[in-house]
This record gives sequence, structure tokens and C-alpha cells, in this order.
Amino acid sequence: MWIQKILLAFIGVSFGMASACGLFAFIVELGIVADFADRTHTGGKIMFYEDCIAAGGILGTILSVFPVTFHFGQVLLAVVGIFSGIFVGCWSMALAEILNVFPIFIRRFKYVKYIEVVILSIAFGKGIGAFIILFQKW
Repeated sequence: MWIQKILLAFIGVSFGMASACGLFAFIVELGIVADFADRTHTGGKIMFYEDCIAAGGILGTILSVFPVTFHFGQVLLAVVGIFSGIFVGCWSMALAEILNVFPIFIRRFKYVKYIEVVILSIAFGKGIGAFIILFQKW
């Protein structure tokens, strides 16, 4: 009986490590960390950034597997929501940059004059959509 549990635990940890490695490899392949370090002129801290990404992945996994209760309420929820939104926004922009979606879209529809308005509209739309979803649950 305990051999079966150990085997299942080993398989679960192995698959978790494999999916985490795939996710982190995808982040590195997109060049998110290197791009942020280049834009902020902090190239010497890339290892720190990668350690923070790995620590965030490990902490997120632990918090999703084990039920942990925090008593900080809405303040912690707001902080986690902001960081989650930044993370998702960075992912979507990195994917859009890799796929060259925006340059093709702008050239095809001749939005060169209005590029600032298009980018601000995307940002405001994402923000308004996030607030609508957030307040619907309350």
C-alpha cells in the first residue's frame, strides 16, 4: 500500500517538474527576462530575475496544492491581483511581439497615425475588463 503511494508521489512530482521546466523554458525562449533586463538596463541581475521567476513558480505550486489561509483579506488579494495582471500582460505582449501581430495589423489597416490610441485602447480595455470581472464576484 505504501509503495503505491510513494510511486504515485514520485510520478506526480516528476510530471510537475516536467511541466514546470516546459513553462520556464517557454518563458526563456520568449525572451521576457532578457527583454526586461535590456529595457531597464539591469543586465547584471538576470540571474536574480530568473531566481524570482522560479521561486514564484514554486510558491504558486505549493499554494495550489496545499490549502493555505491568509488573514490579510482584500489587501493581499489586491496585491496578488496586480502582480498576476502584470504577469499575464507581459506574457501576452511577449507572445504578440514574437508573432509580430501588431506590426502586421497596423500596416494592414493603416493605423500608423493612431498607434498611440490603439495601444492605450488595448491597455484600458484590459484594465476595464479586469475590474468588471473583479467586481462581478463581489
